[in-house]
Amino acid sequence: MAKVKKTNAIRMVEQKKLSYQEYTYEWSEDHLDAGAVAQQIAHPEAIYKTLVAVGNKTGPIVAVIPGDHELDLKKIAKASGNKKVEMLHLRDLEETTGYIRGGCSPIGMKKLFPTYIDESARHLEEIIISAGKRGLQIGLSPTDLSKLVRGQFVSLTAISEVD
Repeated sequence: MAKVKKTNAIRMVEQKKLSYQEYTYEWSEDHLDAGAVAQQIAHPEAIYKTLVAVGNKTGPIVAVIPGDHELDLKKIAKASGNKKVEMLHLRDLEETTGYIRGGCSPIGMKKLFPTYIDESARHLEEIIISAGKRGLQIGLSPTDLSKLVRGQFVSLTAISEVD
């Protein structure tokens, strides 16, 4: 198998001498969602997706949430000190972050935006996020991720009902 070219996200993790694991997966334009990734990587509960929103006061903000959940815009607005938050338009993603859909990592964006990590990640041994390109994920400790992106652990998803 060919050696995977290092992404900005992986270079930044290595620069800080943090322990990490690379995961590769097959992708297609039709299956870029976290669910498709989770089917191919062994720990679906650890797969988190990176979403970029825009606050009326702060501008771009980053949310890292479980792959099978939806972002609660009211919760991230409150956490980030905004009155209103909406999702960044997909057409603006690459220009804003340097990443494309399906390969957006909270690590190594063009700028260090305010970053919020769902509190569910805090107790995981490893969180698996995009490594900055389609077909490549990176697993590292949630604490290391938080330090790297100056992230805060907060509740970001809608509360799901327990059976």
